[in-house]
Amino acid sequence: MSLDMPSAPTQSTQWCQTHFSAKPGQVIVLGKEEWFSPPASGSAAPKQMVVLPCSTGTLSAIATGSSDNLIERAADVVIKERGQLILVPRETPFSSIHLENMLKLSNLGVTIMPAAPGFYHHPKEIKDLVQFMVARVMDHLNIEQSLVPRWGYTR
Repeated sequence: MSLDMPSAPTQSTQWCQTHFSAKPGQVIVLGKEEWFSPPASGSAAPKQMVVLPCSTGTLSAIATGSSDNLIERAADVVIKERGQLILVPRETPFSSIHLENMLKLSNLGVTIMPAAPGFYHHPKEIKDLVQFMVARVMDHLNIEQSLVPRWGYTR
């Protein structure tokens, strides 16, 4: 599975619509400096947001409310509007600083879900590990998924 996405927001939007068979307007890719876009405002903030992958630098910025780009500002807005924020850190191992930032965010209601897939479903390919993480995120967002059955259930 190759995700060689173009970098410009307009080109990325078109790529996502084609790649994921999305309807026009269903997927919108915004640039990191688009401060006047809906996700940057509490009056138009999304109720749910996932940062996947989430670097520990981005996690730190969200934990401190520094909001130096649109991802950090949108996460800040989701927190302040009491929405659901899921961060999927990609670092390993975690330092005490990383863990303190995660604890701070967890205490604010943010879900910290490290990119650490389970192996009890007997993955055979890397794709199976990715699908496990995507399924966990979807489960937390209450989105029906058929990628990986919940523990104890069959497909």
